[in-house]
Amino acid sequence: MLSGTVQIHIRVLDANDNAPLFAQKIYKATITENSIKGSILTTVNASDADEGSNSHVTYYISDTVDNHVANTFLLNQHTGELFLNGQIDYEKASHYELDIQARDEGGLSDSCKVNIDVLDVNDNKPTINVLSMSSSISETYHYGTVVAMIKVNDPDSGINGKVNCAISENIPFVIISPSNNFFSIRTEQELDREREAEYNITVTCSDEGVPSLSSSASLRLQISDVNDNAPVFQRNNYEAYVVENNTPGLSIFTVKASDIDSNQNARVSYILEDSTVNGVPVSSYVTVSADSGIITAVRSFDYEQLKDFHFHVKAQDGGSPPLSSNVTVKIAIQDQNDNAPQVLYPVQTGGSLVAEIVPRSADVGYLVTKVVAVDVDSGQNAWLSYKLQKATDRALFEVGPQNGEIRTVRQVTDKDAVKQKLTVVVEDNGQPSRSAVVNINVAVADSFPEVLSEFTDFTHEKHYNDNLTFYLVLALAAVSFLFIACLVVIISVKIYRWRQSRIFYQSNLPVIPYYPPGYTDAGVTGTLPHMYNYDVCMTTDSRKSDCKFSTLGGQNVLVMDPSFTETMQHTVNEKHFLEHPGSPPMVRIFTN
Repeated sequence: MLSGTVQIHIRVLDANDNAPLFAQKIYKATITENSIKGSILTTVNASDADEGSNSHVTYYISDTVDNHVANTFLLNQHTGELFLNGQIDYEKASHYELDIQARDEGGLSDSCKVNIDVLDVNDNKPTINVLSMSSSISETYHYGTVVAMIKVNDPDSGINGKVNCAISENIPFVIISPSNNFFSIRTEQELDREREAEYNITVTCSDEGVPSLSSSASLRLQISDVNDNAPVFQRNNYEAYVVENNTPGLSIFTVKASDIDSNQNARVSYILEDSTVNGVPVSSYVTVSADSGIITAVRSFDYEQLKDFHFHVKAQDGGSPPLSSNVTVKIAIQDQNDNAPQVLYPVQTGGSLVAEIVPRSADVGYLVTKVVAVDVDSGQNAWLSYKLQKATDRALFEVGPQNGEIRTVRQVTDKDAVKQKLTVVVEDNGQPSRSAVVNINVAVADSFPEVLSEFTDFTHEKHYNDNLTFYLVLALAAVSFLFIACLVVIISVKIYRWRQSRIFYQSNLPVIPYYPPGYTDAGVTGTLPHMYNYDVCMTTDSRKSDCKFSTLGGQNVLVMDPSFTETMQHTVNEKHFLEHPGSPPMVRIFTN
């Protein structure tokens, strides 16, 4: 039996009986937040055992995934590469999970998961939230007082979210963290509004990321005032000057005090403290304005009575309780030339004639007398100068401009008149200057009768003039009285007629008796401190009669009545003369 062999090639056609298979059921990928778009996360891979078109695999993101997530990522259908298609933020989502499907053309499929972890990046600054804050605190608050509470958040993770806070330097505050993310600002030192009335506290919070991010906030805190400072005067003491004879109400000067507190605590009032000046309340001398501190004179000052005085002014603030301080004020009175010089010697008397005797043998420079004057003013207002204003013979006498000494300029001769009258002006150095005038009678004679004969005429004339003046005044008084009396009578008659009264008015005018003027010795007042009296008996008009008198050491004193009818008493005190042998001669003639 014959047989044959034949090869039969059977070609088996593929059927899509195998589904694609992923190499891994779970894929893991990591990406940092804020990565750029298009970054590759991972590549998925699935294989199909079939051939031909049955082995072509296409990749898809499952429809079960959220659209937002699906839009964030992009999957290449042919290669299985997974790309970043949007922005990712760790603070919004730190993990993603994608369902990926692989399909062949026959519709068979397989699936896997892709887990994506987002890595945090320090891209968020700390956020500061002020929970509580005091807008102002008192300067009396003590150490550790909480003035603000804040909360700080950083959404980053790990060290990127760990925050440290600090405040401005050189301020009396400190920041501490009592718990996580909470911070308190407290006082670290005593507060003083006068040193710093307001603080701007800058809080800076930084995380520990690399690079570190930070944020800051400013807190404004005012320090409220407490009355802890007394007013302070601008000077430790005050001294002011005022010219005497000022007008009452004159503003002398101003005291000024300041208080570094604020508002009512800084309102200063001025008070004049009670004291006395020469036993008189100081308020009768000056007053102080409570608001302005202006010191005003209450009275007119007199330098000759009061040269200076002291008092105290208190400055008090308006706080509660009030604080105060004192200052000493000195008022010095400045002299004004308001007093004329006063002549002490020779004494000027109204009822006596005083004469200085100069012998005809007197040499040049003979001291006749000395004018002594004082001025109660001070300084240059009391500097006195003397000058000869009038003289019977200017060539015979001169006066020392500084010492007031009257001396002879030349030798006295027989031709010089016995009776010499000098007028000396005493003037001070003030502006304007004031002066006083003194009249001095000088007798140039060697014998006493010669002196009497010259000055007797003068006394008679003066006596006559005095009597004439007296009678004139008396006559004027009588006429005035009669006129007033007549006027009263006329008015009384008018009233009488008007009333038609039966009562008759009788006017008895008083008789003015006339009494001759009495002359009484006014006492002995002379120009020199010592005197001698002589007893002289003379007849009426015996001008040339001799009279006996003693000449003891050149001192001649004669006291006489101008009528020459009265007896003059003479007494010599020899012991007193021996004690003062150098006294200049003097003639004293009393007239009434």
